[in-house]
Amino acid sequence: MSSPLTARIVEEYESAARSLPAADAHERHAAIEALRVSGLPTSRDENWKYANLRSLERQRFVPAATAAPLAGAGLPARLAGFPRYGFVDGVFATGSSAPLDASGARITPGTSGNAHRSFSADERFALLNQAFATGGVTLQVPAAGSEPARLELVFLASADSKAGACYPRVDIRLDPGASLTLIERHLSAGEQASFVASAVTIDLQPGARLEHYRLQELNPRSILFDTVSAELARESAYRLHCISTGAQAARSTLAVRLNGERAELNLAVAALGGGQQVQDAYALVEHHAPHARTEQTFRGIAAGRARVAFNGKIVVAKGARGTDSRQSLRGLLAGPEAEIDVRPQLEIYTDDVRCSHGATAGKLDDNMLFYLLSRGLTPESAQRLLKWAFLEDVVAQIALPALRRQIEERLADHLGDDTLRELL
Repeated sequence: MSSPLTARIVEEYESAARSLPAADAHERHAAIEALRVSGLPTSRDENWKYANLRSLERQRFVPAATAAPLAGAGLPARLAGFPRYGFVDGVFATGSSAPLDASGARITPGTSGNAHRSFSADERFALLNQAFATGGVTLQVPAAGSEPARLELVFLASADSKAGACYPRVDIRLDPGASLTLIERHLSAGEQASFVASAVTIDLQPGARLEHYRLQELNPRSILFDTVSAELARESAYRLHCISTGAQAARSTLAVRLNGERAELNLAVAALGGGQQVQDAYALVEHHAPHARTEQTFRGIAAGRARVAFNGKIVVAKGARGTDSRQSLRGLLAGPEAEIDVRPQLEIYTDDVRCSHGATAGKLDDNMLFYLLSRGLTPESAQRLLKWAFLEDVVAQIALPALRRQIEERLADHLGDDTLRELL
């Protein structure tokens, strides 16, 4: 729908179009035309009522000029066996990245184009990324027979939002039977208030396997709008682990379509908010084929005046018999002014399915807290240990020991307890 914001986005696009890479011109024009018609979501949209959209009124949407180098940015230690590829404000940093042939994946700076892919109303920020992105990467993993691929992508936001936006972008395709373990990090280069609109598209061919770790640790002044769109063919499997602790306001939209028989999705999300942070996520999973399986686990903690929200919707289409779907959504209130919103949704249009869901939001268990206090712990340490145990349902699913240790150390720092670090 037309609005002053939509008109300004279109105006900024038209003024910047000549400076954007010409190779993607057709895709860009298609994206901006779709945005011109639909506009970006507003707080009146049901699935966006918890997101912080006010920042869009002040935002410049033209891509920011890359300013900061990747080196010396205080990056996490490299993990053995995972070649690292760096991006600054969405643009590939050649000098700070491993050779392109260091992984089992075919890595191509730039993206393959998604003009053929239709995005739903809740994926409209992917259109914004498609219209303005100046960089990104395409990952293609060849068919089974080669070694499973492993790699790490580090996206560093360095630009202030007054100078423009950052558009990280990843296109992933796994050929039949291929396997990839991918670590994707989103970090800040300093204390500047960045605006990041990232997009990931995933195409899993029959029998492909993707283990995907997404770690969002932007600084507390940044704004993030993030979209992941995935298509799963028969007998493919997607395991997605998301840890979100950063940004002033972060919104993630996950859209997964299980198009083939016996496709599998395992989604595990942990979100921590403090101060006045907003951590919001919406996950739409559509079952379009028989005997597919979905498991969702969400654990969120809101402290201070933070708001943490997770909306998980599963749609079982007509003919998707034998669907097995499970949701476990839990939120923990750790402050008198904090807010937790967890919302499971099920829409079932066929018989012969097994679907279950559960959602709870509340405070720390008083009985457990009393027990820990009786064992000599201070109230602060007891509360932090209970928060730690609450998050373990997600953290324990991380299959890479070195990465799990990194994440545990970061979470211990976020919870502010040296005792936890000593126990690791």
